[in-house]
Formats: sequence, C-alpha cells, structure tokens
Amino acid sequence: MVIKMITITQLKNKVIGRHVYGELYGCDPELLSDEKYLVEVIREAAKIGEFTLLDVKAWKIHPGVSVVGIVLESHISIHTWPEYEFATVDVYTCGLKGDPEKTFKYIVEKLRAKRYTMKYASRNYEEE
Repeated sequence: MVIKMITITQLKNKVIGRHVYGELYGCDPELLSDEKYLVEVIREAAKIGEFTLLDVKAWKIHPGVSVVGIVLESHISIHTWPEYEFATVDVYTCGLKGDPEKTFKYIVEKLRAKRYTMKYASRNYEEE
C-alpha cells in the first residue's frame, strides 16, 4: 500500500494540477507510425500511472500519429514525427491521484527513446 503525504501547500490549493511533459529523441520510427501500438501504450501507461482511463482517440497524420487518452484525472497524449524519430508526450493530472512521472517514463521506454527531456509544471490554483 502506498500512502501519499499531503503538504500544507496542497491543502491550501483549491485545484492541484501536475503536468509532466517533454520531448523524445531517437525513437523507433516504426513504433511512432503504428497507431494501434500507440493506443495500447496509452492504455497501459494509464494503468501504470494508476489513472482512470475513460477513452482513447488516435489520428494518423501521415506519417505521424497523434493519440490522446482521456483520463478521469485529465489526459495523456503522444504526438509523433517518425521521419525525425521524434515524439512529444504530455501527462497532465488534476488532483493527487496517479503518478504522471511514472507514466511519462513508461512511454519513453515503450517508444525506445535514445534520449529525452522531461519537464514539470505545477498547474495549481493558488490563493493570492
């Protein structure tokens, strides 16, 4: 059982927003072109991060693919450019449920990125 600690700052915030996002370089171009594979990556990433998956939509934008997983907590997205072996990934969650960093790193692994950037932004509503 994992127990999550809530900080005083989090208690004061009306909205907790955590956004992990970044760029993936040197990815497998075949995987980046495979719409079905990317949909499954989003499905599994939602499980890995302990999110509640509501729906997944994908669009083939030749030669790339855009996939968005709508989770109860917000969304997970992958946008690919196989011709450059490049992808962008966003994992955004509202609240304390789920692990956006773990979800992001799972996607990095599944796309076989040789290197990546990972950024974090707080998307909290904070009282002045």
